[in-house]
Amino acid sequence: MNRNKAIFAVILLLSTNLCIAEDWPQWHGPNRDAMSTETGLLQQWPSEGPPLAWRIDGLGGGYSAPSIDAGRMFGLSNRGDDEVVWALSETNGKQLWVTRLGPAQTEGMPQGREGAGCSPTIDGDLMYVIGAGGTMACLQVSDGKIIWQRSLTEDFGGVVPTWRYNESPLVVGNLVFCTPGGPNATMAAVDKKTGQTVWTNQLVASAGESEREASAGRRGRGRGRFGPRSGAGYSSPILIEAAGMRQIVQLTADALVGVDPDSGESLWQYKAPANPMGINCSTPIFRDGLVFAASAYGTGGGAVVLKNDAAGTVNADEVYFTPKMQNHHGGMIVIDGALYGANGGNGGGVLTCLDFQTGDVLWQDRDADKGALLHADKRLYLRTEEGELILIEPNKQEFIQRGRFEQPDRTESPAWTHPVIANGKLYIRDQDALFCYDIQSKT
Repeated sequence: MNRNKAIFAVILLLSTNLCIAEDWPQWHGPNRDAMSTETGLLQQWPSEGPPLAWRIDGLGGGYSAPSIDAGRMFGLSNRGDDEVVWALSETNGKQLWVTRLGPAQTEGMPQGREGAGCSPTIDGDLMYVIGAGGTMACLQVSDGKIIWQRSLTEDFGGVVPTWRYNESPLVVGNLVFCTPGGPNATMAAVDKKTGQTVWTNQLVASAGESEREASAGRRGRGRGRFGPRSGAGYSSPILIEAAGMRQIVQLTADALVGVDPDSGESLWQYKAPANPMGINCSTPIFRDGLVFAASAYGTGGGAVVLKNDAAGTVNADEVYFTPKMQNHHGGMIVIDGALYGANGGNGGGVLTCLDFQTGDVLWQDRDADKGALLHADKRLYLRTEEGELILIEPNKQEFIQRGRFEQPDRTESPAWTHPVIANGKLYIRDQDALFCYDIQSKT
């Protein structure tokens, strides 16, 4: 009996110390929800933060968070007059290859002009990117050779958003989905092997929208400061299954939308979370039966449940709307029925925790400023807009900090690049520099 107990204790010890590693092959990770399944990570940081494993400089300007797959890292940058895609070694950051995508995009507002915000989408031996000016390309992972290339503006009549394209393409089956934002192609799907157009759609206002949705949405496409307004926001689409069907869900300049992935047919629209200026940035969330989206500029966030009616039409029924989650661009995460995200726009903001089913505020804390979130191994990682890194234990009652630190040599640019976790490492990009921190627990 004592021997059996000893064996059981050893097995239990091994299982509790088991580390699970995971790649980060696209925007917001494997499931596009900013949640990692890694375990064996530090639960508390030392006062100076986790140890720096390596650092590289010379990436070029931009906000592209790296995608990590099979020992390699990929991203986009501006280098001089060129927009490039690069590949690095995951081991030490050494450059493996670099491919010119096209000219660097310099038009539009100055904020974010340093370079693209797209994270490459890795799909086996191929990868897919969208440059700031709308160049969409398929490249070989091994050497960066371009297999095909399309222009969201020239080929689809897309309109470049004021702050340029920042979408990360979504790959599902044989299709790649993107948001040109043109009058005849709000969204589009292309064949992932050839780049040939499969469908485009024109998403217009729903005739049955509520009074609040109508006042929240932008009426007509109109003109922006730099020309025609784009129908594209700055969000990236996700794939969900709800109301008995697969759907692509995207937050466009005008509405949260659901479309049929095979035909591009509009299934439903919900305009309340889209702000009147079309500056809608955060990726939608589908969790616990609800679809949620939010934006800043005096708007907020709303949740809908998707249901089929007797005619087979998908209805997006609002569950709640709250002005207490004006998430600008840092994203939101749902953990154990609580939604975490920054509430605030250009003037700053604070980390806020809501009851995800009701929208009620559980807490807000000014010790955690507005920023970008991810989740791994029972901890939230917040990178504030000023660049500070904060480790947080999720809790519905209060803000619990488990460490914070500042990266060295901060630039003057906003720290908008989202943090990434892969294979026991935390990656922080600050324009030209990429920092790799070892966050594996040693106990």
